[in-house]
Formats: sequence, structure tokens, C-alpha cells
Amino acid sequence: MKSITIKGSQRESVGKSSTKALRNAGQVPCVVYGGENPLHFSADEKAFKDLVYTPNAHTVVISLDNGKTYNAILQDIQFHPVTDAILHIDFYQLFDDKEVTMEIPVRKVGNSPGVIAGGVLRINQRKLKVKAIPANLPDYIDADVSKLEIGNKLYVTALANDDYKIMHPDNTVVCQVRISRAAMKAAQEAAKEEKAAAKGK
Repeated sequence: MKSITIKGSQRESVGKSSTKALRNAGQVPCVVYGGENPLHFSADEKAFKDLVYTPNAHTVVISLDNGKTYNAILQDIQFHPVTDAILHIDFYQLFDDKEVTMEIPVRKVGNSPGVIAGGVLRINQRKLKVKAIPANLPDYIDADVSKLEIGNKLYVTALANDDYKIMHPDNTVVCQVRISRAAMKAAQEAAKEEKAAAKGK
């Protein structure tokens, strides 16, 4: 999985006044959980744009000005309700031998015969939660739709992989091919015409 480096400064004071001062200076207060103790740091809001405003999944290298680095993943983020500015970010520290749960984007692979025949592909799950050690976290989970006819569904069980565990029930539908409204309307019209023709005989 691709990694993004965030450069920040460790902070000792975590009170409301110091947090407000950080935000006024364009800094985002952050916490890293998962280690022996929570680690508080701050970083420039612009440093998070490639991490937050993207559909892709990334791990993070937090590089502090005291020379220490931490591998982590984004756990939670709070936005201002009006301005959408980032208010606070929680990270979870990664360890090579410790499994972690993360949301991974689903990527469509192949062309569906059902779509070619006039159906509509509906993506039910754009991200899936997976559990794995950091080295086995994928960038994407590929959903192969090349065998989906109209009315077919692709279940999460079809995406099973030895490197990670998908944390969803087996009956979770990832995507499906449904008949389009135009095709449904045409079928209904044809059925009406057939019924009318049968009455006329």
C-alpha cells in the first residue's frame, strides 16, 4: 500500500486554549493511538490534502521534528460543520506483526455482459473493511464483473483473499446488474401490447 508522509511537531499542551491557538495558526491537532501512550502532535492543514481528499487508501508516516517517526493509518477525522476545515484527526499506530482493520476502495474490473445487454451496474459497496497485517493491506479490492448478467449479484465471498480477511457478512452484495428503467418500460409496453393483441383475437 502507498504511504504518505506527514511532517509535524509533538505537542505537550493539549488544553482547549492551545488547541484553538493551533487551529488559528492553520495547524491541525492530531493524536496517535495504539502505542504505549497516546501521542499528541500537530501538522499544517495543507499536509493532509492528499490523505483526506482522495478515494484511495494510504498508510501514513508521521515524521516529527524531534526525529521520531511513526507508521499509522487514519482512524477518525472531524470537520467544522460550516467551513469543512479539519478540526482534529485520530491515527492508529501500525506494527509489522499486529493486524489492523482498514477501509479499502473497491475497483471494478472487466466488462459485464449484463451491462452490454442494456442493464445497469450498481455499486453497492465502494469500500470494504479488511483486517490484515500492514504488509498485506491492498491498495484496492478488485471486483470482477465480467460474468455478471442482468439480475446477477457479486457477493463479498467472491472477493476472498488469503492475504486479508474481509470484515463483512457473506451475504453482503458488492455490486449487481439491474435492468435499466428504459428496458423495463419497453418490456412493460411490450407486455401491454401482447395483452391487447390477445384480447383482440
